[in-house]
Amino acid sequence: MTTQPSAATGRPAPPVDNTAAGHPAAGYPRRWLAAIVMITGALMDMIDVTIVNVALPTIRHDLHASATQLEWVVSGYMLAFAAVLIIAGNLGDLLGRKRVFLFGVAAFGLASLGAGLAGSGAELITARFVQGAAAAAMAPQVLATFRVIFTGSERGKAFGIYGAMLGFASAVGLVLGGVLTDANLFGWSWRAVFFVNIPVSACALIAGLRLVPETRDPAARRPDVPGAILLASSLVAIVYPLLEGRQLGWPAWVWLMLAAGVTGLVGLGVVEARRRGQRSSPLLRAGLFRVPAFAAGLGVQLAFSAGLQGFFLSFALWLQAGELFSPLKAGLTLVAFSVGSFIGAPAAVPLAQRHGRSVLAAGGVLMVAGIAGVALAARHVGVHGSPWPITPGLVVAGAGLALLVIPLVNVVLAAVSVEVAGGASGLFSTAQQLGGALGVALLGTVFFGYLSGHSFQAALVHVAPYAMGAFALCAVLSMLLPRTAVSEESLTGS
Repeated sequence: MTTQPSAATGRPAPPVDNTAAGHPAAGYPRRWLAAIVMITGALMDMIDVTIVNVALPTIRHDLHASATQLEWVVSGYMLAFAAVLIIAGNLGDLLGRKRVFLFGVAAFGLASLGAGLAGSGAELITARFVQGAAAAAMAPQVLATFRVIFTGSERGKAFGIYGAMLGFASAVGLVLGGVLTDANLFGWSWRAVFFVNIPVSACALIAGLRLVPETRDPAARRPDVPGAILLASSLVAIVYPLLEGRQLGWPAWVWLMLAAGVTGLVGLGVVEARRRGQRSSPLLRAGLFRVPAFAAGLGVQLAFSAGLQGFFLSFALWLQAGELFSPLKAGLTLVAFSVGSFIGAPAAVPLAQRHGRSVLAAGGVLMVAGIAGVALAARHVGVHGSPWPITPGLVVAGAGLALLVIPLVNVVLAAVSVEVAGGASGLFSTAQQLGGALGVALLGTVFFGYLSGHSFQAALVHVAPYAMGAFALCAVLSMLLPRTAVSEESLTGS
């Protein structure tokens, strides 16, 4: 399961950009065709997150993958996305967004082919890392291009369509993952969830070459490559020990590596804060962390993503390995969560503009209540049983997600100056992916550690309070946010 932190768009709003000299993309006649192509590329990213969750138990059986390898299949994608996202946005501004976007599309298609052909857990994990990096290359180019080729009310429509499609993609991924895995087309089983990306990538690549205009920011600075390498290394150094520590018995070097990763992130922030007049684009924008509302909002994003991804990894395994649901039945069960999100989504931003942070806090409380409902009703499902006992909890949790995360950026940006809004939004996307990777590592460790001597149901019930704690933390941190939210016009306007 995944979501994105912008109300109108489903992804954070990028900064206002200009076209390159000689490329007057504003008012581009084929702008809506270009938008369809770019949204299609972005949909591959969103669908691929949820489509894989449903296929995990089948992957585990077919590849004889260990519990840790299953965690890497999910978190490796998010970790690579988090490590590459910011510098990919910088590269798009500098080298051309069309060029970087199409590179990401091609790389995503090739990585999907590699994932589908994987003969071992290690090969699949490697392909997932490449997929995540490729998705990160695509993502920031989409809305940055929209800001150039659309103006006025058309821009708001384009952003709204983009956000709606991404929300829809999460639900589609759940069902499609079950359909493709159950159908076992050509004997591919779970491999079909990756192979389906190949024709989509090919079509998007061909159409993109013809329809998407090239845009860039003439004022863009060169990317901070050493900083990007340090950022990626630090993120890996944080997540790797958490994923591998349990099966290795938590040796001393695990804690040293974790400390080194945290130190690397802090060091990068300190260096960036002390540099003045730098020629390269900053990665962490350390000054933003001195804004209490921004720091609290980033904490909400991290905690939310950790709780969501960690719990639903355990949930998907419980449904299929514990209750012996088919992949399709498991996917349809999870759609109840998406239904709750769709119910809450239309009201989320208007309520946040009227009531501000209290709406986000209420969303966190609803997520706690929803996960508690799922945990309490889990014993009533039964092997090959009905998912209806857990459906109310899933719907409530989904509605809580809409209230908590959809207006999050709108509320936080009320405390951030317009000049740095784009950088702030980029950090939120990075925090989302990093939080998801950390949640899979931490809650996955709790789940699989408890599973060794207990049933799948007992392990799910055991991990639920950890997810509930993450969402409760979101509710508490939300009260440190501004009392109001910025409007959608300020996110999509020039």
